[in-house]
Amino acid sequence: MYLEELIIEGFKSYVSRTHITGWDPEFNAITGLNGSGKSNVLDAICFVLGITNLSQVRASNLQDLIYKRGQAGVTKASVTIVFNNENREKSPVGFEAVRQITVTRQVLMGGRTKYIVNGHNSQQQTVQNLFQSVQLNINNPHFLIMQGRITKVLNMKPAEVLSMVEEAAGTKMFEDRKNKAFVTMAKKDRKLDEISSILRDDIAPRLDQLRAEKRAYLDFQKIESEMERLNRLVIAYEYHRHQRKLNRSSADNDARIARVQELREAVQVLSSELARIEQDKKEALEKAKEHSGTNGTYKQLEKKTNDYATQLIRLKTKRDLQRASTTDEQKSLSSLATNKGERATYNKINEEYIEFKKAYDDKTEEMEKTSELLQTLTTGISAEEGHENGYMEQLQMSKNAESGASTAEERAKLKIGHMQRELQEKEPKSIQAKKHDEGLLRELDNKRQQVESLQRELNALNWNPDHETELRTRKNTLRDKLGELSDVSHLTLEGIAA
Repeated sequence: MYLEELIIEGFKSYVSRTHITGWDPEFNAITGLNGSGKSNVLDAICFVLGITNLSQVRASNLQDLIYKRGQAGVTKASVTIVFNNENREKSPVGFEAVRQITVTRQVLMGGRTKYIVNGHNSQQQTVQNLFQSVQLNINNPHFLIMQGRITKVLNMKPAEVLSMVEEAAGTKMFEDRKNKAFVTMAKKDRKLDEISSILRDDIAPRLDQLRAEKRAYLDFQKIESEMERLNRLVIAYEYHRHQRKLNRSSADNDARIARVQELREAVQVLSSELARIEQDKKEALEKAKEHSGTNGTYKQLEKKTNDYATQLIRLKTKRDLQRASTTDEQKSLSSLATNKGERATYNKINEEYIEFKKAYDDKTEEMEKTSELLQTLTTGISAEEGHENGYMEQLQMSKNAESGASTAEERAKLKIGHMQRELQEKEPKSIQAKKHDEGLLRELDNKRQQVESLQRELNALNWNPDHETELRTRKNTLRDKLGELSDVSHLTLEGIAA
């Protein structure tokens, strides 16, 4: 690679564009008369090669290189060198395929400078590496002999001579790079020690703490999930238990309602029977009045008496059975009053019971009057017919039976009174039981609402705003901590790379 063209514009004494061509490949010296500008041509070549010691080009700063320091209207100095690069063996690295290499350096007012290599802007270090790869280090220019340089070479010390030989051999560039590499390695070692200290003293303990917090958080999530599952099981069990209790109460309620209906039907049957007996009694009395003087009256009355006695025994038997049923029903009513929603039925049945008892007492009173009338009629007829002994015996038996029935009736009345007192005593308990049932039903409604709420939560994938907010807060906190650690690690890696 050798110099082929030189273009100078605004550099020192060359105010206008000066294009020098026709350079010989063996060119190695510039000669001429004093003041002909040969020194400025050499300075222009050193300027393009990237000289940093401006005293060697007789300038104190870059602005001194501009024609008349920019006072004559020229605001920049530009020098371009065109190198012939046809010899591939001596080409710079990366430029083997280029026939010519054009390097331009410009300096502007204020000392700003820029390099252009083959039409592209380049950095100063890139240009210096280009020239050093072909042994053209302008800052140690042993390939260039300036004015008075021969005397300095003759007076060089051995170390300086060695440096000049290394520069000429091309090893100086690698020595400089090696020294720079050692300096860089020392800086990196100090930075690595600093980063290791940070990792050991700050980051490692923090990571251990975060790992412990992560384990605790995972354990918390596991326990919380298990608690939620168990809570759902408890609520489901409570709901199922109350549902079964409600079903049993409904079944008992239906049974009691059916029993009440049976009692109503029995009351209606007894009422019909009493009405029929009353009608038969009236008919018997009328017939007795009509036939009191005839021979067939006694037989008819005797038959009627027997019929009435039979009906009286049957009615007493039904009365006893009805009283027993009433006692059982009273117990059922007391039990029925303990369920919610059955209080109205209880009151209604109780009222019907009172009405039935009143009707029963009225019928009993009427039956007693009928018995007295029947006794009077029987006594009169027996006296007239002369059958006093046999009939009186039957009448006495009837009286005894009636007395036994009255005794049984008194016992029944005592039992009814006792049952009424017991009913009055148990009525507050039934009210309390009713309140208890209302509480149970309210609790059952609450459990149902809880089950519905849990079902909605299950349908919504167990979403809980408060819990989610808390978890998000913890997640963001852990993410910020991990972000800080990532930033520290990133800075550490950047420091190592630097």
